Amino acid sequence: MVKSKVTFLTAEEAAKLIEDGSTVAVGGFIGTGVAEEIHMAVEKRYMEKKEPRQLTLAYAGGIGDRATRGLNHYGHEGLVKRIIGGHWGLVPTFQPLVENNLVEGYNFPQGVMSQIFRDAAAKRNWHLSKIGLETFVDPDIDGGKLNEATTEELIKKVEIENETFLAYQTIYPDVAILKGTYVDDNGNVSFDDEPLILEAISMAMATKNNGGKVMVQVKEKRPNGSLDPKSIVIPGVCVDYIVVASNMENHKQTFDTLYNEDFITPGIIELSEEVELSPLNARKIIARRAAMFLNPATDYIVNYGIGMPEMVAKVLNEENQESHFIPTVEPGSFGGSPQGNLDFGCSVHPQSIIQQSDMFQFYNGGGIDTAFLGMAETDQYGNVNVSKFGPKIAGAGGFIDITQTAKKVIFTGTFSAKNVAYNINEHKLVIEAEGEKQKLVEQVEHITFSGSFAKKQQQEVYYVTERAVFKLEKDGLMLIEIAPGIDLEKDILEKMQFVPIISKKLKLMDKSIFNEGKMNLIFN
Repeated sequence: MVKSKVTFLTAEEAAKLIEDGSTVAVGGFIGTGVAEEIHMAVEKRYMEKKEPRQLTLAYAGGIGDRATRGLNHYGHEGLVKRIIGGHWGLVPTFQPLVENNLVEGYNFPQGVMSQIFRDAAAKRNWHLSKIGLETFVDPDIDGGKLNEATTEELIKKVEIENETFLAYQTIYPDVAILKGTYVDDNGNVSFDDEPLILEAISMAMATKNNGGKVMVQVKEKRPNGSLDPKSIVIPGVCVDYIVVASNMENHKQTFDTLYNEDFITPGIIELSEEVELSPLNARKIIARRAAMFLNPATDYIVNYGIGMPEMVAKVLNEENQESHFIPTVEPGSFGGSPQGNLDFGCSVHPQSIIQQSDMFQFYNGGGIDTAFLGMAETDQYGNVNVSKFGPKIAGAGGFIDITQTAKKVIFTGTFSAKNVAYNINEHKLVIEAEGEKQKLVEQVEHITFSGSFAKKQQQEVYYVTERAVFKLEKDGLMLIEIAPGIDLEKDILEKMQFVPIISKKLKLMDKSIFNEGKMNLIFN
């Protein structure tokens, strides 16, 4: 029998193996697939010894809880010199480092990042994609750079046979920090309890083929020959070090859930006539109107973004209409019931779970029929910003990958923000206090979605608020509906920084949207 080359050690011992200046690939999505015990040990070592220093962190999905966990452990001056990530909003400890130019910061599309590690494993120096064209990622705009300290161009614009692409420089990791469930004596790592696969194997192979160190945190060691080979995601030959978690609080399925069998097992989502209705408010009005754009004949495969778009799924559930559609979540799950908050990315009784890079491959080719996303700022050109607001960096996540390739895109968000108040009565919407922040602006600060690119792709694009619905047309944003009870001039046009095209067939939003009970949405 071949002797295993895998070393079993503690998280503290693993942290000591990370050298100054290393490029570290970090697996995880929010709190799923996160080797929390190793990250805690890295932070502890740095706080005590000021080692390691000047790391480059590379990751795809956002990894954190908006507080202290995940990549928040690395938010210390000197510990990190460069961050290349798909999403930033879950890691508030990074914000002052970027704002004060203490680190170099890049934001690449989440799907692109997941695929970059696959290319790195094969020693392909560039990842070629159309994802990101005409957004802040485009080198003609910002090239994905987030502050003045970030000067190196990691993205090129190239022409191949009269087609324009972005070439993203591949990242070759020195260290990978990953999470699995069980491991045998040979280092084969299974993902039995993991709700997502993510890009674990790509990160491991990219690091191994670069002569680096692959560290995997697991729940338990099992004897050789006991693990189902089909459950093995990371082969032992791609693993160098194993940390068996000493505390299961640091090895949860997600940051919200220690263990939920429904995240990893088959089952039928039973429809119920007795669904508890959510309160009627602006979020629900927006979600109801957005849901009405669905057509089961053409919109079979859908994606719900995080935040307000999750309410669209809730509305379909309340109306017992979710069975008409197959929900997908970008880190890898098809079907089931997508979850929210820090469980986002997981689904109850998913039909299938695939690698994140494969899901984005499906998305990139036009696999999504309809996508529901949030919108923080929208301008006269149909551009949308969800990624950067002054010094605050949310990051794009999968937003660019999804919105540039879905056949139909529906943005959801309130018309204004900050201290806005509404009254909904007798199927009418009344604005009692206008928001202090206008969201329909002359020019968005950061282009996360490009209206001009969408028009070239002939995408169908809508912008849904609680009081107005817009459609992207060749000459700009067209107002197509307003809420009953709303004054066109006072409540809409005077509260925008530009004048939209007003449809000659401008109509009222359906009054059923403003029902206290069910809206009786039925798809034939």
